[in-house]
Amino acid sequence: MSDYLLLGRFIRYLEIERNASPKTVEAYQRDIRQFLDYCCLEWEIRPPELNYNRIDRLMIRLWLGSLMSSKAAKSTIARKSASLRSFLKFAYKRGLIDQNPAHLLMSPKKERRLPKTVRPEALGLMMETIETDTPSGKRDLAILELLYSTGMRLSELVGLNTSDLDLNRKQVKVLGKGARERIIPFGKPASAALRGYLTERPQLTGSKSSPEDLTALFLTDSGKRVYPRLIQRKVTHYLSRVCEVSQKSPHVLRHSFATHLLDRGAGIRVIKELLGHTDLNATQIYTGTSVEHLRNVYRTAHPRAETTDSEPNS
Repeated sequence: MSDYLLLGRFIRYLEIERNASPKTVEAYQRDIRQFLDYCCLEWEIRPPELNYNRIDRLMIRLWLGSLMSSKAAKSTIARKSASLRSFLKFAYKRGLIDQNPAHLLMSPKKERRLPKTVRPEALGLMMETIETDTPSGKRDLAILELLYSTGMRLSELVGLNTSDLDLNRKQVKVLGKGARERIIPFGKPASAALRGYLTERPQLTGSKSSPEDLTALFLTDSGKRVYPRLIQRKVTHYLSRVCEVSQKSPHVLRHSFATHLLDRGAGIRVIKELLGHTDLNATQIYTGTSVEHLRNVYRTAHPRAETTDSEPNS
């Protein structure tokens, strides 16, 4: 592994001071190491010999240009550019480099793709197709209802404990990105599914259940805390029964949650809080989905919708 001491300090900063998730830390480390490797290759030196003060805007532009030449997606280049900016800003603020060459660096705009969603009717049908005559079936229904009713992330659902659930108030406490807690309400169908599951949950515990597993809200068939891949398989399986959406993942339920709220008049700032976004820009993408929904409704319902586009401007 390359020896980049400054990168190691930055990674510790992300882990300890920023409390970044392991996936975030891994992405930053991979992106920045790629840039530093590029610098060493261009200067024909070994990593321990790297002088960070040699890094300038031209070197950064050359690296970004190489990414574009390799046909990397705009979103990937934008992420790598943001990682590098954070790293160099960290180094400059702590006096580890004389200047920040990425200070005025412009990164390519991300391609704004509308998130995939599933119609409420299809989701309702999906819930009805889940067989609930076993503890596993009751668990699956509770998981699907809770994901759609709250819009929580997959990692947040996996980390839930029984103590996080308040059935009387129909709300759940989740631990989001950056160890930020938030309370999310859920509806009657989710409440009923959770009550049904909790009555059967003891049947899922067993000799393989550790004390930590016993605190988990959702358990596997062998009594362990559920894990991300299991949830992904369950969501894909049940969504495949009712819709042809290309992406079948827990995040589709999160997208559907936000879009359906917006379609029915919920404010974008309320949705931001429910989703646990720190930046309103991250929530704004759902407004595009809602506008497309409005267009479809207009085309279907308005008597002159089909002629409006072809008529000349007055």
